[in-house]
Amino acid sequence: MGNKNSTAVTAFSNAKHVEPVSGFSTNASEIRRMNMRRMQNVLLIWLDNNIDENNACCSNTIKQLKRVVNNVNTFTDSEECVEFIQTINNNKVCMIVSDSLKKQILPHVHNMSQVDTIFIFSSNQEWYKPWAKEWRKIKGVFTDITSICEALKQTVHQCEHNAISISFMASNKKLDQLDPSFMYTQILKEIFLTIDFEEKHIKEFITYFREAFAENEYDLHNIEKFERDYHDQRPIRWYTSECFLYSMLNQALRFMDVDIILRMGFFINDLHRDIQRLHSEQFHGQQSDETFTVHRGQCLSKEDFTEMTKTEGELLLFNNFLSTSRNRDVSLCFVPQGATNPDLVGNLFVMLINPTDSTTPFASICDVSNFRIEDEVLFSMHTIFRIEDEVLFSMHTIFRIEDIKLMDENNDIYQVNLTLTNDNDQDLQTLTDQIRQETFPDSTRWYRLGKLLIKMGQFNKAQEVYEVLIHQTISESDKAPIYYQLGGIKRNQGEYQEALSYYKKGFTIRQQLLPSNHPALGDSYHRIGIVYDSIGDYPKSLSYYEKARAIRQQSLPSNHPDLGASCNNIGLVYANMGNYSKAHSFYERAVQIGQQSLPTNHPNLKMYRRNLEIVKKKL
Repeated sequence: MGNKNSTAVTAFSNAKHVEPVSGFSTNASEIRRMNMRRMQNVLLIWLDNNIDENNACCSNTIKQLKRVVNNVNTFTDSEECVEFIQTINNNKVCMIVSDSLKKQILPHVHNMSQVDTIFIFSSNQEWYKPWAKEWRKIKGVFTDITSICEALKQTVHQCEHNAISISFMASNKKLDQLDPSFMYTQILKEIFLTIDFEEKHIKEFITYFREAFAENEYDLHNIEKFERDYHDQRPIRWYTSECFLYSMLNQALRFMDVDIILRMGFFINDLHRDIQRLHSEQFHGQQSDETFTVHRGQCLSKEDFTEMTKTEGELLLFNNFLSTSRNRDVSLCFVPQGATNPDLVGNLFVMLINPTDSTTPFASICDVSNFRIEDEVLFSMHTIFRIEDEVLFSMHTIFRIEDIKLMDENNDIYQVNLTLTNDNDQDLQTLTDQIRQETFPDSTRWYRLGKLLIKMGQFNKAQEVYEVLIHQTISESDKAPIYYQLGGIKRNQGEYQEALSYYKKGFTIRQQLLPSNHPALGDSYHRIGIVYDSIGDYPKSLSYYEKARAIRQQSLPSNHPDLGASCNNIGLVYANMGNYSKAHSFYERAVQIGQQSLPTNHPNLKMYRRNLEIVKKKL
């Protein structure tokens, strides 16, 4: 279908995604705030019984805070604040609490896993000292909003850093037991790299996010800058700059937010290719097996850490683009939070890299990132390092866990030694082959993306893809499979009349183009029969199933799995009509065919046998 398929993302710009929060209003401002939760890992709560957003001073304070966190929520009542936090599932919460409400709120929120850090806004710094050990999430007592913003900036950076999604894969796990992100990020990236994105995709992205950030002047300024300068700076600089792209992509990949991921497809493509170009420049012609080591400090939840310890010797996947450093001390600056936050465990990932032994693109970006070698970056109080050499890996990088060792007993910090996998890793090769076979390797571009979205249960997004493809496609023969995909989506959604409409459109095209006994026509009859079966019109269902079976008997081997499916479905209709002797006959034939054509543990064969046993009891 050519490059014209790149416009299939057009329909996404009109999609509306609202996640109502129980007990809270869903006006335009609230909808924007909920959308912002999907775009940044951190949200901020300011609790103070003197807050008045109509007051100029208060309004100015909120503007300052929004320069650090775009989602700022103000409360004057402690109970309402606690109720709101309880609705948060996919974000980390930072809190600013006034002196007058600290004793009232702290016992209720300190042990909530959603709450990452608490800043006390008070003129009295002395009270904090005796409480410091008991309330470990308190960052400190601050007397002015400027110092809070500085400390908040560090905390947000740490939270975003920790939010890089990690998946673990034990060799004894089956494909259907995988963390979905392990499977789907790889295929999404592969598909994006085959698509020729156009300028309109960038414009649609900008339009969507300009609406989402409509109440934040600082982010609107960043979006305007992005719109004006995107092509003038390389993607690595955009990714490492202090704008919305890093946190948004991080959050979307962490929770497989397909809507955001699709909108950012052009940027994923551009960033990967930028890393790939740098990798080629830096390692061109290198033949030696000289290895080097990079580091990454990251805190994990206790649950994730426990899962990692169970997969020692197995595979570990960073789902996002991965930032690392050659400087061990820089990476260690991201670890101490594990000692101050009881919900986290600090880890120093030490990664052994052989540039000639891996196909994963990575590159030193110190000369092209937004952080220059001469830049000084403040990581924690009175600790200053220079960014010496940052190494950025492309999305979906897989390592093998060599071992996990306790580094610091007092602070509960661990060193995790990893080795970058290569094409000779048998476990990885087996897993990759399985994933590709499960995700429609014979399909391409937007059509394959639509099928992947259906597999992920993202029916609405898949429908948008295929509806745009239908309008772009000129050839009638190319339209038929798209109609069938749309029909399948509608059938899964229980919209049977629309499913019939799409299936019959596809059938009409095939009927005009194919011989009357072509297996594809048998497939068409079978699909239509399923829909009539679903709505309880058994005579019509039986008619279509019989037509499908007749074609399949003429065009397929006598033990073909499709014939088994036809016999089973005809048996189902007879059973629903109360004709159990005929149902028994067709179920029996389905089992015979399944035993000849399917593995003994195949779910279809198990279903045929189960149906046969059920109908036997009714004879």
